[in-house]
Amino acid sequence: MDQTLYFILLLIALCSVSECVQRQYHFIKEKKTWTEAQRYCRENYTDLATADNMNDMNEINNAIKLKQDKNTDQAWIGLQWTGREKWQWSSGEPALYLNWATGQPGASGEECAMMRNGQWHDERCSKFLTFICRSSNNTNTGLVFVNQTKNWRDAQSYCRQNHIDLVSVRNQNENQQLEKIMNDSHISDDVWIGLFRDSWQWSDQSNSSFRFWHPTEPSSAGVENCTGLKQDYYGTWNDLSCTSLKSFVCYEDKLILIKENLTWSEALRYCRQNHVDLVSVHSEEIQRRVMNVVKRASTAAVWLGLHNYCIMNMWLWVNGEMVCYHNWAPGNGTTENCNLEKRKGAVQSGGDQHWISRPESDKLNFICSRN
Repeated sequence: MDQTLYFILLLIALCSVSECVQRQYHFIKEKKTWTEAQRYCRENYTDLATADNMNDMNEINNAIKLKQDKNTDQAWIGLQWTGREKWQWSSGEPALYLNWATGQPGASGEECAMMRNGQWHDERCSKFLTFICRSSNNTNTGLVFVNQTKNWRDAQSYCRQNHIDLVSVRNQNENQQLEKIMNDSHISDDVWIGLFRDSWQWSDQSNSSFRFWHPTEPSSAGVENCTGLKQDYYGTWNDLSCTSLKSFVCYEDKLILIKENLTWSEALRYCRQNHVDLVSVHSEEIQRRVMNVVKRASTAAVWLGLHNYCIMNMWLWVNGEMVCYHNWAPGNGTTENCNLEKRKGAVQSGGDQHWISRPESDKLNFICSRN
């Protein structure tokens, strides 16, 4: 077998999603109000704890157990009620395109969205419906219909565990594509899509849509506007008065935006001398963390640890891993002419925050991984 082909097949065989923990959590036993806890975390770490999924919740609960005493009943995390309801996608994207049926959205308490005959309706998140996931396995549409009935949160968890996420519908073309799939598959029932609304916002302003409320919570939003973990209920969440004195959990982000304008090689050298490396993005979860970090960038694009390996005519991460998950903008990520200036990978700091190919001599902000 040709040696080059053998090497490519070996990389593909090793290609897997890396479930890297992107935050390190720290439990602080001091009793503070939510605002005092937020100030402490921002001064000493990154912010009050944010969670994207159950992996994060397990890490938070483990951090608490390491230092827990018998008097620790609840602990602050970074979720706070704002009073401003907004619709957003499960992926964290804002809902800029909406296709509500006449009279929708309707009743209060119907906080999740489903699709019926090509139009959207709000519904109670506890209702059991079939649903559609975004997937990287279906190259034709990127969508998978799941013929199981689940409530919206369980449908979201299923999609994240088995595919990418609940489907996002960002424009009319995507809505028509989704409607066509339902018609072609003779799906006449209502189906969950990845749209939901609530008034809770994370302290670090991230777009994480993950929620882990106790079944009876939140119970007093507007009065009890901050969130604590109920340690006697598996770390589920409870809304509390922000002036209550509680222990709390901070997080330290393992991704750090460097607002210096350097070439790709200079950025790589900086990260390896001062932290660990230029960031590698192996999954949708890490991409969401990158999207939150690059919002603060001062350049239109930000370097990633992504480079074109001309000998193999492929893109690789700086740690040598193949690009399995990808988020390329249209027209980017294809084969490059290696006779021209060498190309490296960056992420847009605005817009859709896709990956783009740039000359390595461009001077951009960059993201390092640390710890």
